[in-house]
Amino acid sequence: MRLDVVTIFPEYLEPLRHALLGKAIEQGILTVGVHDLRNWATDVHKSVDDTPYGGGPGMVMKPGVWGPALDDVAAGTAAGRDLTSSLPHVDKPRHDEPADIDRQATRGGDDADLPLLIVPTPAGRPFTQADAQEWSGEDHIVFACGRYEGIDQRVVEDAANRYRVREVSIGDYVLIGGEVAVLVIAEAIVRLIPGVLGNRRSHEEDSFSDGLLEGPSYTKPRHWRGLDVPEVLFSGNHAKVDRWRRDQALLRTRAVRPELLETVELSDVDRKLLEG
Repeated sequence: MRLDVVTIFPEYLEPLRHALLGKAIEQGILTVGVHDLRNWATDVHKSVDDTPYGGGPGMVMKPGVWGPALDDVAAGTAAGRDLTSSLPHVDKPRHDEPADIDRQATRGGDDADLPLLIVPTPAGRPFTQADAQEWSGEDHIVFACGRYEGIDQRVVEDAANRYRVREVSIGDYVLIGGEVAVLVIAEAIVRLIPGVLGNRRSHEEDSFSDGLLEGPSYTKPRHWRGLDVPEVLFSGNHAKVDRWRRDQALLRTRAVRPELLETVELSDVDRKLLEG
């Protein structure tokens, strides 16, 4: 997969070089290009924004800068900087990493030959785990990082000629710019690419993967500060452990995000637990 990010703060994307994303870069699973939007500004001050038509506070990012930038990125002619991994990783498999991982993902959908353009904005539809799963199969994703009062809407409309455009929000709040949202979305997507996580079950059992929040997890020591690991986890009975984990996920979801239960397929055992 290739990710391209267009921003006025290229250094903000440095976290993409770290941890598992950095390892994915090393392994050739992921390529990340970062592009400074000001490279497409044409005036002496390299300005990328102007006052809004109709008045009002703040500034709006100009289409005359964004349009050529997205044109060049789509065409593969943009002069940017490809990120390298921040630190060489140990070249050996993790203890939980299966052999012979198929690192090839597939993609589809409408106009699948076009790159996917993701525009983080509070006005977009909510970004979900289902989106991350779907987009993990893309070959090329481009992120447009807005600032100020956002990007001139004509940029988004025009980009539909060269991209499949998705305007998305990571939550009901407003950030200073789109860079933080890009870090969130990129990490959620990349971790689902085959070969990035050591154990496929790590994401198959994530919160939201089956519509529920994930239940609690435990590790050594068995006893810590007067608190014990639940005995069922030492039973060796996998069916019993799986049932316990399902129960804990159901109870946590009911307590924290009860609205999620409205769309989850529940068994008779699930319903009995929730009604009890």
